[in-house]
Amino acid sequence: MIDIKDLNNSKPYNLFSSFYKVAIKNNQNPVNAISISSLDAHKLEVDSRYVNLKCINNDEWIFFSNYNSPKAMQFKSHDQIAALIYWNKANIQIRIKAKIKKSDFSFSNKVFKSRDNLKNALAISSRQSELISSYQEVENNFNKIASQKTKINVRPDYWGGYSFVPYYFEFWEGHESRVNKRTCYTFNNGIWDENYLQP
Repeated sequence: MIDIKDLNNSKPYNLFSSFYKVAIKNNQNPVNAISISSLDAHKLEVDSRYVNLKCINNDEWIFFSNYNSPKAMQFKSHDQIAALIYWNKANIQIRIKAKIKKSDFSFSNKVFKSRDNLKNALAISSRQSELISSYQEVENNFNKIASQKTKINVRPDYWGGYSFVPYYFEFWEGHESRVNKRTCYTFNNGIWDENYLQP
């Protein structure tokens, strides 16, 4: 599930909300998986990965990650991303373009304190995407942190939220006839321009 608070009342967000409800009704699982594509401006390489979209606050979309990971370095070198959601149970695809930045640290602190101890142990123990000698090293690092008797609630500097505010949406509605519907919205001068695309 995505924690949605005070969702923006503009047309693309209302459409997103309606499709999200359809996906939930049709038991989409997972429903919060979102692909994030980024550019390494130094290598001129594009990369993609799935993350868990945790929340949407008004128009701000937020997920959490390691700030030393390859994607973090890519966001730093080029702050424009593309995001993709596909809900097969509803036959809906949502494409997004946005600028990305680190979330407010106080918000990341609050989320970290509210999380399960084992999730926090993993966030602390993982040096995301670094080369290792074996999987055993991952398990050993995790077990060492997880074995602590006290509540793990101090967020490490290298873990936190990423926030992005979309400036482009495209909603693809799949039809049995293959005459699929594509509606796009582009944010220009404070207004969402609505257009339709050929299937």
